Amino acid sequence: MTKCSEIRQPLREELFLPRVLHALSDPVRMEIVLKIARAGQVACGAFDIPMPKSTLSHHFKVLRESGVVASRREGNELINSLRLEDLETRFPGVVQAIIAAGSR
Repeated sequence: MTKCSEIRQPLREELFLPRVLHALSDPVRMEIVLKIARAGQVACGAFDIPMPKSTLSHHFKVLRESGVVASRREGNELINSLRLEDLETRFPGVVQAIIAAGSR
């Protein structure tokens, strides 16, 4: 794993399909991924998902530790983006197909 502004995230070589698919199997996490896919990058606080902050933090942690999302700190905020290049390199077409299917 590598640090990204003190946020530990897996290296490209450490991305494994079962972890990625598990992360994307939850409806809340899929909603997060689709919003980031549409916007390019989104701060953690910009998600209007009605649940406790601790639960939402857990979902971001699962996405980050699976390698689906990269998070970086900007001031007091965490900015999230999809690791599309890394995911496409490791699993060609898989994540894009899931995002396309989830956007329908």
